[in-house]
Amino acid sequence: MTGFFSSITRFIDGLNDKIGSMIRWFTLAMVLVGAFNALARYAGRYTNVSLSSNVYLDLQWYLFSLIFLLGAAYGLNHDHHVRVDIFYSRMGKTGQAWVDLIGSLLLLIPFTILMLWVSWDPVRISWQIKEISPDPGGLPRYPIKAVILVSFLLLFLQGISQIIKEVQSLQVDRQDRFSKDPS
Repeated sequence: MTGFFSSITRFIDGLNDKIGSMIRWFTLAMVLVGAFNALARYAGRYTNVSLSSNVYLDLQWYLFSLIFLLGAAYGLNHDHHVRVDIFYSRMGKTGQAWVDLIGSLLLLIPFTILMLWVSWDPVRISWQIKEISPDPGGLPRYPIKAVILVSFLLLFLQGISQIIKEVQSLQVDRQDRFSKDPS
């Protein structure tokens, strides 16, 4: 059964790692679009020609949203998330595993389920009405809103992967303690 759970974690971790690699390119694109927007705005002031567009502004906003939303699961997988380390850093591996396990079970998983539930209707409605940017010439909003659901699904899956890894870590630690116990 351990092999089955290990294959689940490898699949989920691999998926989020591939998305993390894609995010790097989104970051580069966002910086380039942002630089173009800034240069086009300033150049437009001196040439009296509008070089910028709401499409570019929306695109920059979309790229940032993709980075932030899709990067959450990647960050969790690589332990790059925000954590208050006052006590955690002083704990041993077993204590940290318990904190991570309990935090995932009681906070992360319920939070992702709640966010999927709460986000479903707004995303569904956005797709039904084919929501567009309120800015003239802006991009459609409904595709980026769908990423909200995708991101919380990825975060939920990464939470499951983290739970499996923490349980396996605690099992290995327990076996190590019993094998070293002389009684």
